[in-house]
Amino acid sequence: MSSDLKVRKLRHIDACLLEESQYQGVTTGLESVPWPYCALPELGLDDIDLGCTFLGRRLLAPLLIGAMTGGAEKSALINRNLATAARRLGLGLMLGSQRVMLERPETRGSFQVREYAPDILLIGNLGAAQLLKGYGPEELELAAALVEADALAIHLNPLQEAMQTGGDTHWAGMVERLREVVSETRIPLLLKEVGHGLGAQVARQVAGAGFAALDVAGAGGTSWARVEQLAERGLVYSPNLCELGIPTAQALREVRGVLPAMSLVASGGIRSGLDAARALLLGADVVAVARPLLAPALESAEAAEAWLRQFVWELKVALFVGGYGSVTDVKRAGRPESGASQQV
Repeated sequence: MSSDLKVRKLRHIDACLLEESQYQGVTTGLESVPWPYCALPELGLDDIDLGCTFLGRRLLAPLLIGAMTGGAEKSALINRNLATAARRLGLGLMLGSQRVMLERPETRGSFQVREYAPDILLIGNLGAAQLLKGYGPEELELAAALVEADALAIHLNPLQEAMQTGGDTHWAGMVERLREVVSETRIPLLLKEVGHGLGAQVARQVAGAGFAALDVAGAGGTSWARVEQLAERGLVYSPNLCELGIPTAQALREVRGVLPAMSLVASGGIRSGLDAARALLLGADVVAVARPLLAPALESAEAAEAWLRQFVWELKVALFVGGYGSVTDVKRAGRPESGASQQV
């Protein structure tokens, strides 16, 4: 294999730092979700409990650092700093796509962060497109084992692939293949988009497959169609196509409506603690944030930690003035009929 994949990873980092990588006309829809305000909350701010359990692991806040990168020296710095920040704050971390480390073993060190965060919830990552090109349970389990991950996410990205010269655009048979792989793999698997959204149709397609969680990864934040065009040509040449997707709030409503007891991650344009609070009210179990942490993670673990602390404080204040004493209270308010999470 050539170094093209490694070079593209570096170009992705540079592209994601540009404002042009963001949706231009689509928002997450979270800004329109009403958040209650109570002038007599009968609570103490310091007493708000942000703790939660996700994939069987305890988090000090319902927050994952979202999937970003890997495969290059700059990627190693980012992942190391993010893992350190996650450990200090008791949060989870999702790794970027690990295909490069399976195909180029010399890049594995850029993903291996357990040395810096031995106890965090760590989630690996591989692309669904590879499942139709020879990858199966063995590769998924290997990717997780090499980084000592607790679970692994399979990402869906047909629009992103369509923007790549030579991208993986053969997706016929993917639903059946996903079902086969999930049933045969011995680690928890998540299904996620990369930022263009999962909706009701996908939720119905994978119902009963056995995924441990779904990450809706909705539209309104980073458009990976834009990222690909920026990385390849330095400009966005199909702006209308790059605006396609299901906004995050809509994606949450649709997936929760089809799968009322499924563990859900809300990502895609989550930029503040109030965004996170609104996502929890719509049925998310945790949220994931990626792009706002990219620049801080290039600077230092302390810079990433500072950004995350501000985010967590905003979430706590939102719960305080909303009259919610805990994450559980918010989720109960949004899904009063819900029971325990179950696999689908």
